Amino acid sequence: MASIIRHALFLVLVTVLFSPILFGTHNVVIAYDDLIKQQCHNAETPSLCIQCLKSDPKAPQADKVGIATIVINCVSNHSKTLASNMTELASKEELDKKLKSAYQRCIKGYALADKHLLKVVSWLKTGDYDKANSGVMSALEYELLCRASFEVSKWEIPSLVVYEMRVYEALSEAAFRIIDRF
Repeated sequence: MASIIRHALFLVLVTVLFSPILFGTHNVVIAYDDLIKQQCHNAETPSLCIQCLKSDPKAPQADKVGIATIVINCVSNHSKTLASNMTELASKEELDKKLKSAYQRCIKGYALADKHLLKVVSWLKTGDYDKANSGVMSALEYELLCRASFEVSKWEIPSLVVYEMRVYEALSEAAFRIIDRF
């Protein structure tokens, strides 16, 4: 009797361990990875695109539109983070008025960019890819204007905020290229 129980437990263990191979789950993972690599490979920074996609639990079930939507959501999250960072920087009392005003313009720009990104998601879902691409570019313009205002004036931005801006730009570019290939 004990021998039968051991054999049954062994069969259950083998089935559980090898079920991905036996039932094709392994192939789904490979297909998911291939789709992500295919969609991100044209981006200037494919690793950021892939990292964004792998951070979303819905990504394994996503199609091309779903993947573009996930990347747009990553850009939106960075937009919100940048607005928050700029709000914190603008709240410092010792800032001169021009610098404070520049931060406030950036805050408004990132809020508008986020509104554009929300529209992009709805345009993706309705299949209006030209409008979606245009919306991504509009959202990116707010970031570029913000950064340009600091570069022209030679004001220093904390390095973590600069990094966040670069990630925002790279993911926007990745989204643009993904949507452009629909």
